[in-house]
Amino acid sequence: MLKENKNTNHVLKIISLFVLCSFYIVAGINHFRDPKAYYDLIPPYFPDHSLVNILSGAFEIIAGILMVIPVTRKFSAYLIIAILIAFIPAHIYLIQMKGCVSKKICVAEWIAWIRLFPSQFILMWWAWKTYKWNKIKSLNL
Repeated sequence: MLKENKNTNHVLKIISLFVLCSFYIVAGINHFRDPKAYYDLIPPYFPDHSLVNILSGAFEIIAGILMVIPVTRKFSAYLIIAILIAFIPAHIYLIQMKGCVSKKICVAEWIAWIRLFPSQFILMWWAWKTYKWNKIKSLNL
Protein backbone atom coordinates (compact mmCIF):
# COMPACT_ATOMS: atom_id res chain seq x y z
CA MET A 1 0.00 0.00 0.00
CA LEU A 2 2.79 2.43 0.90
CA LYS A 3 4.66 1.65 -2.33
CA GLU A 4 1.48 2.21 -4.36
CA ASN A 5 0.90 5.55 -2.61
CA LYS A 6 4.47 6.65 -3.34
CA ASN A 7 4.09 5.71 -7.02
CA THR A 8 0.75 7.53 -7.23
CA ASN A 9 2.30 10.67 -5.71
CA HIS A 10 5.21 10.43 -8.15
CA VAL A 11 2.83 10.18 -11.11
CA LEU A 12 0.74 13.12 -9.84
CA LYS A 13 3.88 15.25 -9.48
CA ILE A 14 4.91 14.46 -13.05
CA ILE A 15 1.39 15.26 -14.27
CA SER A 16 1.53 18.58 -12.40
CA LEU A 17 4.85 19.34 -14.09
CA PHE A 18 3.55 18.73 -17.60
CA VAL A 19 0.23 20.51 -17.00
CA LEU A 20 2.12 23.54 -15.67
CA CYS A 21 4.51 23.52 -18.64
CA SER A 22 1.64 23.18 -21.11
CA PHE A 23 -0.34 25.94 -19.37
CA TYR A 24 2.45 28.50 -19.77
CA ILE A 25 3.46 27.45 -23.27
CA VAL A 26 -0.14 27.63 -24.54
CA ALA A 27 -0.75 30.92 -22.71
CA GLY A 28 2.40 32.35 -24.28
CA ILE A 29 1.43 31.18 -27.75
CA ASN A 30 -1.96 32.86 -27.33
CA HIS A 31 -0.19 36.22 -26.97
CA PHE A 32 1.04 35.76 -30.55
CA ARG A 33 -2.02 34.02 -31.94
CA ASP A 34 -4.42 36.79 -30.84
CA PRO A 35 -2.36 39.74 -29.58
CA LYS A 36 -5.22 42.26 -29.73
CA ALA A 37 -7.09 40.26 -27.10
CA TYR A 38 -4.40 41.22 -24.59
CA TYR A 39 -3.96 44.90 -25.48
CA ASP A 40 -7.05 46.04 -23.56
CA LEU A 41 -5.84 44.26 -20.42
CA ILE A 42 -2.58 46.20 -20.42
CA PRO A 43 -2.94 49.36 -18.32
CA PRO A 44 -2.78 52.60 -20.33
CA TYR A 45 0.29 53.83 -18.43
CA PHE A 46 2.39 51.14 -20.17
CA PRO A 47 3.74 52.88 -23.27
CA ASP A 48 3.95 50.12 -25.90
CA HIS A 49 1.20 47.54 -25.56
CA SER A 50 2.50 45.52 -28.48
CA LEU A 51 5.96 45.18 -26.93
CA VAL A 52 4.51 44.34 -23.50
CA ASN A 53 2.37 41.64 -25.10
CA ILE A 54 5.28 40.17 -27.09
CA LEU A 55 7.52 40.08 -24.01
CA SER A 56 4.76 38.53 -21.89
CA GLY A 57 4.11 35.80 -24.42
CA ALA A 58 7.79 35.11 -25.02
CA PHE A 59 8.56 34.86 -21.31
CA GLU A 60 5.61 32.53 -20.72
CA ILE A 61 6.76 30.21 -23.50
CA ILE A 62 10.35 30.30 -22.24
CA ALA A 63 9.24 29.59 -18.66
CA GLY A 64 7.11 26.63 -19.78
CA ILE A 65 9.95 25.14 -21.79
CA LEU A 66 12.54 25.69 -19.05
CA MET A 67 10.33 23.92 -16.51
CA VAL A 68 10.54 20.75 -18.64
CA ILE A 69 14.35 20.73 -18.42
CA PRO A 70 15.48 19.42 -15.02
CA VAL A 71 18.51 21.69 -14.62
CA THR A 72 16.48 24.85 -15.38
CA ARG A 73 13.39 24.10 -13.27
CA LYS A 74 14.37 26.31 -10.37
CA PHE A 75 15.10 29.24 -12.70
CA SER A 76 11.78 28.59 -14.45
CA ALA A 77 9.90 28.66 -11.14
CA TYR A 78 11.48 32.03 -10.34
CA LEU A 79 10.68 33.27 -13.84
CA ILE A 80 7.02 32.22 -13.57
CA ILE A 81 6.74 33.96 -10.20
CA ALA A 82 8.32 37.10 -11.70
CA ILE A 83 5.91 36.98 -14.65
CA LEU A 84 2.94 36.65 -12.31
CA ILE A 85 4.17 39.60 -10.26
CA ALA A 86 4.60 41.59 -13.48
CA PHE A 87 0.97 40.80 -14.38
CA ILE A 88 -0.37 42.25 -11.12
CA PRO A 89 -0.81 45.77 -12.60
CA ALA A 90 -3.05 44.30 -15.33
CA HIS A 91 -5.18 42.59 -12.70
CA ILE A 92 -5.40 45.76 -10.64
CA TYR A 93 -6.36 47.68 -13.77
CA LEU A 94 -9.15 45.16 -14.46
CA ILE A 95 -10.41 45.67 -10.91
CA GLN A 96 -10.22 49.47 -11.28
CA MET A 97 -12.29 49.18 -14.46
CA LYS A 98 -14.92 47.16 -12.54
CA GLY A 99 -14.10 44.06 -14.59
CA CYS A 100 -14.70 45.66 -18.00
CA VAL A 101 -11.76 46.92 -20.05
CA SER A 102 -13.51 46.55 -23.42
CA LYS A 103 -16.60 45.07 -25.04
CA LYS A 104 -14.65 41.82 -25.53
CA ILE A 105 -13.21 41.64 -22.03
CA CYS A 106 -15.87 42.17 -19.42
CA VAL A 107 -16.23 39.95 -16.36
CA ALA A 108 -18.05 40.30 -13.07
CA GLU A 109 -16.10 42.45 -10.65
CA TRP A 110 -15.75 39.57 -8.20
CA ILE A 111 -14.07 37.52 -10.96
CA ALA A 112 -11.60 40.35 -11.50
CA TRP A 113 -10.78 40.18 -7.79
CA ILE A 114 -10.36 36.39 -7.87
CA ARG A 115 -8.01 36.71 -10.85
CA LEU A 116 -5.75 38.79 -8.61
CA PHE A 117 -6.31 37.15 -5.26
CA PRO A 118 -6.08 34.22 -4.74
CA SER A 119 -5.39 33.08 -8.33
CA GLN A 120 -2.03 34.81 -8.82
CA PHE A 121 -0.74 33.48 -5.52
CA ILE A 122 -2.01 29.97 -6.19
CA LEU A 123 -0.21 30.02 -9.56
CA MET A 124 2.99 31.19 -7.83
CA TRP A 125 2.66 28.39 -5.27
CA TRP A 126 1.99 25.85 -8.04
CA ALA A 127 5.14 26.88 -9.94
CA TRP A 128 7.30 26.66 -6.81
CA LYS A 129 5.82 23.37 -5.61
CA THR A 130 6.15 21.83 -9.08
CA TYR A 131 9.84 22.71 -9.06
CA LYS A 132 10.25 21.31 -5.52
CA TRP A 133 8.30 18.13 -6.30
CA ASN A 134 10.31 17.47 -9.44
CA LYS A 135 13.86 18.16 -8.40
CA ILE A 136 16.40 16.25 -10.47
CA LYS A 137 17.10 13.71 -7.71
CA SER A 138 13.47 12.79 -7.21
CA LEU A 139 12.33 12.63 -10.82
CA ASN A 140 13.21 9.34 -12.46
CA LEU A 141 11.65 9.36 -15.91
